[in-house]
Amino acid sequence: MTPDDLRAALDLTPEAEAWLSEGRAKVAADPAKLAVLFPAAGRKVGRGPLPSLPGWTADDAARALLLDALPQPRAEAVARAYTEGDNAEKRAVLRALPVLGLGDDGLPLVRDALRTNDTRLVAAAMGPYAAARLDDEGWRHGVLKCVFVGVPLAAVANLADRADAELARMLTDFAAEREAAGRVVPDDVHHALTLVDQES
Repeated sequence: MTPDDLRAALDLTPEAEAWLSEGRAKVAADPAKLAVLFPAAGRKVGRGPLPSLPGWTADDAARALLLDALPQPRAEAVARAYTEGDNAEKRAVLRALPVLGLGDDGLPLVRDALRTNDTRLVAAAMGPYAAARLDDEGWRHGVLKCVFVGVPLAAVANLADRADAELARMLTDFAAEREAAGRVVPDDVHHALTLVDQES
């Protein structure tokens, strides 16, 4: 995923395209402008889904491009956009993390999102950035959080690559607890366990 991919996925009106281009220039010159532009993205470019980027919306992509325009070092400004944003804005920050070049500085945002029960934030948190940066324990707990709150494991980037025996143990314990309580075990649990078996 690159900023060029995000631009290519957007199908904007000339007015929306001009707003985004001007917004990126303003943010590059003065990062404080982000505080006004970031919340406005949904109104300016729309909130519809992007067919070429499953799970992304137009405002997600526009906000990611605004963040990408921030001069380096940008971790503090990105964290502020997350902390001060509503849940749609937080989701956009989480989705943007793989393209922002933050190193490990985005991990506190991922961990914060995984403490919530907002399925949109949990799903966004477990994207490519978490797959590349979260330690094994944090990543496994992120997968388990997805199962707990009902986020499809298809949202977890690189699940097949990172699934391991410890994750299988945790999921097996979860399934046993659900069955003992007479509750349905999500199909995703069985899918994840199959992935571990395939890796063995």
